[in-house]
Amino acid sequence: MRVLILGGSREARELAAATSGERGLEIVSSLAGRVRDPHLPEGQVRIGGFGGTEKLRDWLAAEDIGAVVNATHPFAARIGANTAVATAALGIPLLRILRPAWSEQPGDRWTRVADLDAAARALTEFGDRVFLTIGRQGVGAFAGLTRQWFLIRAIDPPDGALPPKHELLLTRGPFAVDDEIALLSDRRIDVLVTKDSGGDQTEAKLVAARAAGLPVVVVDRPALPEGVTAVETAEQAREWLLRTAVRSDQDSTR
Repeated sequence: MRVLILGGSREARELAAATSGERGLEIVSSLAGRVRDPHLPEGQVRIGGFGGTEKLRDWLAAEDIGAVVNATHPFAARIGANTAVATAALGIPLLRILRPAWSEQPGDRWTRVADLDAAARALTEFGDRVFLTIGRQGVGAFAGLTRQWFLIRAIDPPDGALPPKHELLLTRGPFAVDDEIALLSDRRIDVLVTKDSGGDQTEAKLVAARAAGLPVVVVDRPALPEGVTAVETAEQAREWLLRTAVRSDQDSTR
């Protein structure tokens, strides 16, 4: 059974590594190509978008894909929606890997918001020095804020408009708590803005903000498309793939 893993996350790489040599499975990982120097998974890899729902559906059919695992970033809503529609149209089983969200701990000062526009509006209630850790996409939501100064951390430079007062910090996690505490102090940060990505790769900034008593604006995740089943780990996805492959083989021999 040919399997498409929509990747870019650590869970996607773990799943590709665990299943690339699995009997009865042929794994193809797809990366969007938005990061200049991505961590490549094991096995076959395609890089680049599909061009929308219809082209994705046509690709799945042409490549005889028997199952899809969406292991993209928790905020990759567009590809998630497109994949749900395309797989449903073809009757292809679909699974979402969605790592657990972060949860507020004692000492945290979180303000949860629905999206980046709401996060930008919320900043009027806080200080003037903002640590923005939302990746390179969506920074334009803050471009109209002229009072605040932003420390913008991302792997690659953001596209589009930027706030007039800012510093770019281009680096890749994971980050150590002590380094995050030092960064908050050195840049005299008043408030942290982050997406609820979950996982431990970038959780250190939350620990550092807690230690410093800083407020955090947390952007909630987009909702899952209706009817999509989700698991939390690559191992759970591997077990699902093996069960799906068995059912596919039984159906083909009837």
